[in-house]
Amino acid sequence: MVRLYASKKDVPFSAETGEEPGMLSHGRSAGDEEMRLTKRDIERASKRRKYSDGRGLFLSVSANGRKTWAFCYTFAGRAREMGLGSIDFLNVDEARDRAVHLRKMVRDGVDPMTDRNREAKVVVRRKVEGVTFKAVAERVIEMKKGEWSDDGKSETDWRGSLTNHVFPSIGATSIGEIDTMDVRDALKGVWSASPSTAKKLLPRVEAVFDYAIAEGLLSGDNPALRAKVKKLLPKLEKVHKPTPHKALDYADLPAFVRQLRARVGIAPRALEFLILTGVRTDEVIGATWDEVDLEGATWTIPAERMKAEREHRVPLSEPALAILRALPGEEGNPFVFISPNGKGKGLSNMAMLKLLKGDMGFAGEATVHGFRSTFRDWTAEETTHDNIVAEMALAHAINSKVEASYRRGDLFKRRKALMDDWAAYIDGTAA
Repeated sequence: MVRLYASKKDVPFSAETGEEPGMLSHGRSAGDEEMRLTKRDIERASKRRKYSDGRGLFLSVSANGRKTWAFCYTFAGRAREMGLGSIDFLNVDEARDRAVHLRKMVRDGVDPMTDRNREAKVVVRRKVEGVTFKAVAERVIEMKKGEWSDDGKSETDWRGSLTNHVFPSIGATSIGEIDTMDVRDALKGVWSASPSTAKKLLPRVEAVFDYAIAEGLLSGDNPALRAKVKKLLPKLEKVHKPTPHKALDYADLPAFVRQLRARVGIAPRALEFLILTGVRTDEVIGATWDEVDLEGATWTIPAERMKAEREHRVPLSEPALAILRALPGEEGNPFVFISPNGKGKGLSNMAMLKLLKGDMGFAGEATVHGFRSTFRDWTAEETTHDNIVAEMALAHAINSKVEASYRRGDLFKRRKALMDDWAAYIDGTAA
């Protein structure tokens, strides 16, 4: 028979008495041997609950089926639960030996959790001496290099934002000495001067502290938790209201694309492809051939390259496919739109903007990002396509709960029809 305890109300071991309810005077409870967990009990335990092994030791099963040992006790009138580790690293005999040691600590008037935390802080202090925020940030960047495939853009962005806005104030400070107020003070200036930078910078600072905690250089809560830091700073939307991107009127778009097609080079093809697909600059210049299925007329952008961090399938119209089929390639270069300035690289993030504003003379009239607004205006005013289809074509976050329910699918067929209509409008072949 296995004893079950659903909550800390059922804690069986007491610091005050050193005994559990029903315990006999020689320290063993009636039927204690029968109540202990067997190996079969441990293997079969599957429901989300605590299974008692007796005298404060429990097998805890989580919602995802993970099994860990826990020691439950009361100390100074408070019920406490101390995790001992996974059954993968601590078998039942080892867990029982550990529980014997912890029960003795309780009887001796020592709180096991307080003692463990004190030891951990000593270890952390030894590790953290001389380890600065900047040193940890450098480790994070080196670690993340393996995740980035954008020709060094992310690394440059991370280093630049931290060097310019964070390192001057806390870069040389020991990671363990920095608190939430220090983080707040480091971000104060950029928060009001450049909210778009601040929005990216805070998660990066938080990631550095997360790494320090995982590495054992820091104990306790992350001092750069976004929810906490944001409470100490004004709301970004109140500090700065972004101005909309300049956008070309959709009535002028077919003529613009004709001008674009008359130009030679990678940048004009990339910009036309961006217009036809409705995506963002980073998504185009970061596109690699392994994301593209020419036969299936689909471009699948992985979640890590999307602003909403959600995989996005893009239906490719015939004009978009024609661009891809005609692009020059470079052996060993994975990028769809290769750089004309260096082997193995993708197109620069400034190439399309330079083409639009400088070479084509649209400075002050249009932006690269603005073509998404052009597409959205055309959809709303000239078509009968549903709002949700257009929003999903742009990979926008859906705020409406009703519309969000569509997220169970991606409306790919309906989005394909929309993008085909868009291509036909641009070409001047729309019915």
